[in-house]
Amino acid sequence: MDVNQTIVKVLEEVGVGHVFGGSGQVNATMLLALRDSKQIETIIVRNEQAASFMACGYTMFNDNIGVCFATGGPGAFNLFSGLAVAYSDSLPVLAITGYASMNQRGKGALNESTGLSRTPDSHAMFSATTKKSFIIEDANETCDILEEAINIALNGRPGPVHIHVPKDITVAEVTNYRPVNIKINKVLPSLEVIENATKLLADAIKNNKKVLAIIGYGAIRSHAQKELLDFIKQFNIPFTQTMDAKGFLPEDHPLCLGVYGTSGDEAAKQYFHDAEVVVALGNSFAQNATFGFKPDLYDRKKLIHINIDSHEINKVYPADVGIVSDITPAIQQITKKLKDLNLSPLSCVLPTGRYYEMNPVPELASGKINPGDMVRILSDNLPKDAIIMGDAGSHMLWLNCYLNLSKNQRYQNPGSFGPMASHTNGCIGVKCANMDKVIISGSGDGCYQMAGFELMTAVQYNIPVIWIIFNNGEFNVIKKFLLNMTNDQAYMQFNNPDFVKYAEACGAHGFRVEKLEDFAPVLKKAIALNKPVLIDVVVESEVYPPFALGKV
Repeated sequence: MDVNQTIVKVLEEVGVGHVFGGSGQVNATMLLALRDSKQIETIIVRNEQAASFMACGYTMFNDNIGVCFATGGPGAFNLFSGLAVAYSDSLPVLAITGYASMNQRGKGALNESTGLSRTPDSHAMFSATTKKSFIIEDANETCDILEEAINIALNGRPGPVHIHVPKDITVAEVTNYRPVNIKINKVLPSLEVIENATKLLADAIKNNKKVLAIIGYGAIRSHAQKELLDFIKQFNIPFTQTMDAKGFLPEDHPLCLGVYGTSGDEAAKQYFHDAEVVVALGNSFAQNATFGFKPDLYDRKKLIHINIDSHEINKVYPADVGIVSDITPAIQQITKKLKDLNLSPLSCVLPTGRYYEMNPVPELASGKINPGDMVRILSDNLPKDAIIMGDAGSHMLWLNCYLNLSKNQRYQNPGSFGPMASHTNGCIGVKCANMDKVIISGSGDGCYQMAGFELMTAVQYNIPVIWIIFNNGEFNVIKKFLLNMTNDQAYMQFNNPDFVKYAEACGAHGFRVEKLEDFAPVLKKAIALNKPVLIDVVVESEVYPPFALGKV
């Protein structure tokens, strides 16, 4: 086998079912090896940036690794945005890109990015955007490098890795092929910190103090749903979830206070304000979850912070007990020790104030649709296990506020790096890994026009995703920021195409919704079609999602 065939065989053996990439001269021969795979479906995108976002989506809700590939130089550089998302959002992604042959380096070869002779240094750039970047210089290093790379991506706090494959190496023979050994080592807590956390919580429960659990995305990656529900039910502990863990525990649970943060629910804010002990599980205290890193947010509170990454402990707020651990074993051990103490559950009265439960918003004089009402209807019509991908913008906040996820449904936003269009494309990767689930992208019209040409990719490979476009003709949330700061705005408005005609020209189904009562029937039809569908919803531009920056 040559290097290309070896890479494909290793990917097959570790369970990869889809890879996402673009064609190019430096990596062209790899396409032949992918074509011959009986297990891997190769998705060739319109732009390599989309491939990186799709690889993120592919691994977002499962334990497998996302894979994207590109030619050297410009193709490889198009992967950076997705790898930055994977890095900040703890997603195990493997990027494979071309590289100049040894005998051509420093001569200005086509697509060269060695850092020599005024060429960009892609190895340095990928090293800064991943957990580690490799270059295969000897064909017989291939299995060793793949094994190390995949283990690095999956172990500890997950993240992206990258491999350069020089053009002359791609077809070199591998004479020492072997199956790679993937070993995931759980990050386990020390007995001392578990004892400290148990003691703090036991004292709080005995004295009926206000205890609050805040659940983050790390709990999803740890598959800690059962353990968290046991912990919460056993001791009657109210909980909130961060935006990127929304729906992990059902939002109709009697102890759920909604989402906590700048666009979070009032019930969560009220209970947090009075909480005396906070247990933070798998979160990193992101800007939107901390009201812009409000410095006194955790004053007069005891904080137990559990995170797989030691760097996150004390990064933003000092923890009274910091536990470096995977969420599942840590919460299992704490729960067991607390149960052994035969404690009575907490007695607590929860405040009300969930956006989804509030009365519908007033009818708008313009007659256009209020996004909050539309999202509430979307929520009511979501099937079990559905996944909603909110792209960056005001639509992300409307979805966060007005979705009520209770049937093993998930919602995901782009995270702290937060590029527009990441989830407009990432939803295709999510669908490839979750073919039995309904996948919906909530995209702004600005986001969609950055990347909507990948609709052709979905049509070509028959990947049934539903895109709901919040059509308001502007960068709505940025406009609101400007108005708040300066009482002025500029360059926020733009023209939109006829999205229905565009969808039809691509071979997809397109619908336009201008009245609220038409949305549910169109959504149901889109779900039943099980094809790529674009729904253009005309929403009001002069309303804004709840976004209480600086207010707690």
